[in-house]
Amino acid sequence: MKTPPASALRLLTLATAATAVVFTAFDAAPAAAQTAARVEAQTRPNFGLLLSPSAGTRNRNHRRYNYRDHRPDYRPDWRPGPDGGWGPGYGPGAGPNEVIVQCGGNPGSGAIENAVRRVPAGGTLTIRSNGGACVGWLNIDKPMTVRGSGTYAGQVTLQAPEGLPCITVAPGVRAVIQDLAMAAPTAGEAPCVAGDEATVVLDRVSLRYVGNESPFLIRGGILDIRNASIDAQTMSPAILVEDGTLTAVSVNVINAQSGIEVAPGSGGPSLINSVYLTGEKNPSNFGPRSIGVNVRSRRSLGELNIVNSRICGYNEGVAVDGVRVNVQGSKVCLADKGLVVYGGELKLDDSRVRARYVGVYADAGRAVVTASIFSGVDRPFESGPRGDVDASNNRLWSRSDICRPDFRDEYRGRYSPDWGGRRRDDRFSCMTRPYPQEWWAEEEGAMGLPYVNDAYVLPGMGRFNSGCGWYTRDGGFIDDTRYYGEARWGRRNPPLPYANDPRYDRGWIRQQERLRETWCSAPSRGGFGLLNPVAPIVTPY
Repeated sequence: MKTPPASALRLLTLATAATAVVFTAFDAAPAAAQTAARVEAQTRPNFGLLLSPSAGTRNRNHRRYNYRDHRPDYRPDWRPGPDGGWGPGYGPGAGPNEVIVQCGGNPGSGAIENAVRRVPAGGTLTIRSNGGACVGWLNIDKPMTVRGSGTYAGQVTLQAPEGLPCITVAPGVRAVIQDLAMAAPTAGEAPCVAGDEATVVLDRVSLRYVGNESPFLIRGGILDIRNASIDAQTMSPAILVEDGTLTAVSVNVINAQSGIEVAPGSGGPSLINSVYLTGEKNPSNFGPRSIGVNVRSRRSLGELNIVNSRICGYNEGVAVDGVRVNVQGSKVCLADKGLVVYGGELKLDDSRVRARYVGVYADAGRAVVTASIFSGVDRPFESGPRGDVDASNNRLWSRSDICRPDFRDEYRGRYSPDWGGRRRDDRFSCMTRPYPQEWWAEEEGAMGLPYVNDAYVLPGMGRFNSGCGWYTRDGGFIDDTRYYGEARWGRRNPPLPYANDPRYDRGWIRQQERLRETWCSAPSRGGFGLLNPVAPIVTPY
């Protein structure tokens, strides 16, 4: 075999080395890229985890470090919560369907809005405020329950941003709000709680509202509000339900130009039970009408029941237009017109109405009034050309001429009042005794107004009822002390009740009769007359 020359061997060796260098260069580039990718993956932050933290908790049993032993501020009741934070109540008791958010004095942080998005359908959002109200807008687009910090009468938990609502509920969604204190100090044209074709249930809530819209605005849905306190400084109704169903129980509303406006829909009768509506003592005559409860008709004939409620401080206590309204056991006070029927039907039973001008006015439609009490009015009932008032068994306390009696000529120009004369109206009876002060305390007295007796009192009525004096034809009182009782009418007084009792001395009885005849001339004598009886004196025979 022939051996290759040395030069050829050198060339082969150089070629092999060059080939190895080329392949090494091609392999080094992918290796460097992979190393850089691993470094970037380890150092790059996980923005998805930061923006949406996991609702679960990691298993820390493998850790040997014990916070109980190394941290003096260790709180065993503080656990990681589903919102990624720490606090009391987290962990056991806050299940996977509950999101708890802690906030306070944080406008613009978006904590409330993000918490609503994380709540699953049918879940619960618990809001806890620390150091101030949680500022945000709850836009609820799935069924859920929103809970406050356990009390609705204390510190505000949820505050609406300027010009925005507190809570809005999407169509077809049922939202339950409990134990929540809300505020909308700069609402502008926005309501606080609004929903279209939605079901909104509120229990143990409070609201302070300053704006131009209705604080509670529901269109075409259901509003069920119970145990609520509403301070609404607005020209609109505090509660407005359009073409829907309203259930209001134990609700207190103050300061609103109008209390409740409802247009009942086809979802069943609406109910107002144990509701206290308090307007201004002197409501403005400008802007919308001041109405306690305004009931209007929409596409169908609706029905509203008002039970055990008080409506005070409005121009019109209850206004009915095209629907059926039943008022039972309620009080309307400090109004110009108590109840007004513009159309439809009103039934008023076992209620009390205090108004300045008219108790019940039926412009059109029909009003049925039974067993009710009217006070302070010029006229208890009035009807327009297309209205009708059917009333019976009512009582009236009024100083107007409607309760002024006729005067009947008894004897030689001496007149006595006739309360059942030509002025008699079978629909009501005029009361002459004072208006009960306990009733006043439940009505206008609850607003700090002094007691007023609205009974029609003739001058000298007490003296006349004691048997002294008479009246002129025009109602002037003549206090004549010469005659007592029937003697002023030219008739003999009846015998004393014990005149024929044989146990009494005849002389003592005649003395009593003489004292009776002179009673009007000496009413303070304190004798044994008929008006100041004492135990009879028994004289033995």
